[in-house]
Amino acid sequence: MITTIHIKNIGIIEDVTLELNKGFHVLTGETGAGKSLIIDSLEILAGGRFSKEMIRKGEEYSFVEANLYLPNHELADEGNIILTREIHLSGRNSCKINGRLVTVGELKEFMKQIMDIHGQNDNQKLLDEKEHIHFLDQYQKEKIQNIKEDYQQYYTKACQIKKELKENYGDDREKQRKLDLLKYQLKEIEEASLREGEEETLEEQRKQMIYQDKIKENLGIVYQCLSEQSIDAINTSIRALEKLEKIDEQYAEKLTSLKTIYYDIQEFSRDIEEMNDSRDWDEEDRIKVEERLDLITSLKRKYGNTISEILQYKKEVDEEILQIENLDEFIQKKKEELEQIERKMKNLATQLHQERVKIATVLEANISKELEDLEMKHAKFQIEVQMGEEFFKEGMDKVRFKIKTNVGNDFKPLVKIASGGELSRIMLALKTVFAKTDEVPVMVFDEIDTGMSGKAAKSVSEKLASIAQNHQIFVITHLAVIAAKADHHYFIYKEVEGENTKTKVKQLKEQETIYELARMSTGEITKTAIQHVLEMKKTMLGEKVVFANS
Repeated sequence: MITTIHIKNIGIIEDVTLELNKGFHVLTGETGAGKSLIIDSLEILAGGRFSKEMIRKGEEYSFVEANLYLPNHELADEGNIILTREIHLSGRNSCKINGRLVTVGELKEFMKQIMDIHGQNDNQKLLDEKEHIHFLDQYQKEKIQNIKEDYQQYYTKACQIKKELKENYGDDREKQRKLDLLKYQLKEIEEASLREGEEETLEEQRKQMIYQDKIKENLGIVYQCLSEQSIDAINTSIRALEKLEKIDEQYAEKLTSLKTIYYDIQEFSRDIEEMNDSRDWDEEDRIKVEERLDLITSLKRKYGNTISEILQYKKEVDEEILQIENLDEFIQKKKEELEQIERKMKNLATQLHQERVKIATVLEANISKELEDLEMKHAKFQIEVQMGEEFFKEGMDKVRFKIKTNVGNDFKPLVKIASGGELSRIMLALKTVFAKTDEVPVMVFDEIDTGMSGKAAKSVSEKLASIAQNHQIFVITHLAVIAAKADHHYFIYKEVEGENTKTKVKQLKEQETIYELARMSTGEITKTAIQHVLEMKKTMLGEKVVFANS
């Protein structure tokens, strides 16, 4: 269960903390006081969507934190799990479980096991027949889970094969057009005879051509200086040292070193001369290099950013041409594979259908019983499960909920017969039936009493109290008869402080609860209203309620 929830900077909530308990919690208050913001905060904590417009005006972030007490959960620390979600105007979103950062998806997946929220839009889901199969599969889901998972794996494979066949170059004309294009591209790349590293070599040659005159001039200077000046000078120096080498060993050593320098400079001079002679690029050479580089640039625009990528593209084109030329064989192979998969899917879909029919029989009987308890005494609920010929993600079944509300009527789709109050009761019946097998410990009902009053509301209150025997539940209601059944009553109100409006929450004591129920019953707190509430609670609780007049 949730033991504490802390909400900060959401809507008109500035900073609110609720200490919670087991059982039935009811949230009441005037319209616009912020009741739904509490439910919104729970949805945010459950990984729901969040709009930056929900951040309190003037603040930079919103924050929701809850402490869960789940003594047997693997993540619990001495039974406690702390969840936080912080959302900033900048878009930064931080989710944590016991201080560990998690993604919104991970938070949502975790909270699916913990909390079920019945929002105001769930009744619309009940009218959407596409959702009915999901309601049915949720009930006794362990009976179909493995079959459904196997089916959906094959369904994914089948969809992929169908996509490949659909995108398989269209008709013969389209196939030939594609083949001609690929062959043209292949020929263009092959005729270019590209080589790895070629572009870098050509770029270097072009640079040499651009600076050819400058290079020849300066290499000529180097050669002239070395061959005409330096070598002659060193040669003269060698002859001078030869006259001294016998006088002292040190002169002989210097002579040897100088001769080495002489030979090195001679070799270096010859290298410079060769480099200078090899730089005789003519205009024809320059044109060839430029044209080659232009060709490479053109191919890069079409087939890749580098020669390596172009050559890789050529390999892929080769493979695709081979595939198209052998397309009939490829298609036949894919069709055979699809037929095998669809046979397996059909078998699994049949198993799913059989199980769904069994589950539907149990579920419709249980819902009909719950509807009777909810003052729809003549209502009968029917779940129609029809197996078609087409494969869908959920199988081959179409599931439709039907109802007849009076004796002698025919079963009709919910959308054609159910009023707002009836829809709320049908949804509550579903939730009640699921709650008996559902391990989710926390259930939230946002205005389950829509379109309801009188005996129906009293039945709803009893049903909620029954669910609260095994679940912690939170209910927003405008009906005193429902609020009167709660174990814990929270009054939501707003106060204006200076230029700001703030939501406040107060857990009501017994006498304060009587006042609030009186306000909910008649719109004002009078002796008559209070007396009516006391009589109502006495009837509902089956015991005398003591009320101290202030």
